[in-house]
Parts: sequence; C-alpha cells; structure tokens
Amino acid sequence: MPNHAMSQASFPEMYERWLAGPLFRPWAEMIIEEVALSPGDRVLDIACGTGIVARVARERLGDAGYVVGIDVSSDMLAVARAVAPSIDWREGNASALPLHDGEQFDVVVCQQGLQFFPDKPAAAAQMRRALAKGGRLAVATWRSDDEIPFFRELRRVAERHLGAIADQRHSFGDAAPAEALLRDAGFHEVRLTTVSRTMRFQDGAPLLRLNTMALVGMSAVGREMGDQERKRVVEAIVSESAPALRPYADGSGLAFELSTNLATAEG
Repeated sequence: MPNHAMSQASFPEMYERWLAGPLFRPWAEMIIEEVALSPGDRVLDIACGTGIVARVARERLGDAGYVVGIDVSSDMLAVARAVAPSIDWREGNASALPLHDGEQFDVVVCQQGLQFFPDKPAAAAQMRRALAKGGRLAVATWRSDDEIPFFRELRRVAERHLGAIADQRHSFGDAAPAEALLRDAGFHEVRLTTVSRTMRFQDGAPLLRLNTMALVGMSAVGREMGDQERKRVVEAIVSESAPALRPYADGSGLAFELSTNLATAEG
C-alpha cells in the first residue's frame, strides 16, 4: 500500500480486519502450499505487512520450524506482533534485510511486495542472500489491472477526480521482467505461472473504502491534498463507485476475479 495510506493510524488495523482474511489469506495458502514446507524449515516473509503469509507458515509448521517476518512499516508490524507474538517480526528494508550474520532460510516468500520496492535488483539480491543453497523462493505480484475488470473500473471512477493514477499494486504485472530479475539475481529453476481466483467478500463496503484510500494515496493530486480535502474526495469516489460494484454483487457481498503472477525458484 502507498506510504500515505500506511501513515494513517487506523489503516493497518483496517487492513488486518477487512483485507487479510478474504483478500490475502487465499493467496498466502497457495504460496505456502507451493513451497512445500517440511518440519524444521526456516521461513522468511519479506514485506510481510500484518503477517498473513508468516502466520499461515506458522500454522503449518507449528513449533517444528522458525518464521521471520520483515516489513518497512512499524505500524503494520505493531498489528502483526499483536496478532501473532510468537513470530520473529523485524522492521527493515527489502534492499537491506535485517539478517543476523550468516543467517539463511529454507524458504523465502514475498507476497505482493516486490512491485513496491524502489530498487528491485537490490531486493532480489537480498532474497538470494537470505535463501540457503537448495532453498525455495516464491514471489507473487498482481497482474495489470487492465486484466482485472473489478479494480480497473474502480480506478477509472477515481480518475474522474484525480486524473491518471499509476496503481503501484499492479505495476509489475508482466511476468517476463520478474523472471529476468530472479535469474539475474542468481536463482535457479525459475518458473512463472499466472493464477486466477474468485475473491469473495461478505461486505464490499470496507474493501471499496480501503481501495479508494489507496488510489487517492497513489495519485499525484491526492498526495498534495490537505486532510479535509482528501476525506471529501474519498467520500465522493466511494459514493460514485457504487454502480461499478453492482455487476459483482453475489448475494449480500461481492465476488470478482483476481489474477497474480507466481514466480518460484531455487537457491
């Protein structure tokens, strides 16, 4: 998520309450299944946010493993620590991971973080540094929102108020650069697949509001607004987005298709 959104005191709690389960947990489970955990594995979750991937790994391993989550946001990590205090949460940058001397992991994962890293080659090099020889890597990045009608339509509503928005969440949607990035970092057996799933939300309102906050925070116009103007624009976009949600109504909630790149590799 953009820095502006992260800096709002309530945002990490909202993220955990409304997004971690319905939006991010299904993909976290997919990633953890893909890396095929074994008892005793050491797992590193980079750009962990409030920690859903790390928590799924912990559920699978129990006490027969060790899980570390790293994120640049102290506010997101505060929520992660409150939810799962037994995991080793560390604040740090993906381009300079806060690892102990010689520390390496059997599994390194990064769910929907790589697209936000300013220096992707440095981050990939750090992933390689963290992964033990023969270890497994899994990295997921959303496909372009041009391929995801639900989010594409919501962006277009927001752009009526904000002008063109470069949505960072979908900025690494082409699989080829991701594959090249990992190969250049020294990973072996690099494989790229595209995975699509139907996401379901019992209540679409929190998703719409959080998505709008993210879009405003990623727009050049939105970043220049004062708090009151930003709140007014968020409310206007949320209100105008209601018609865009109707085609995705599913009973009392929402259902829409979402696609991600999934890159796997070995150390």
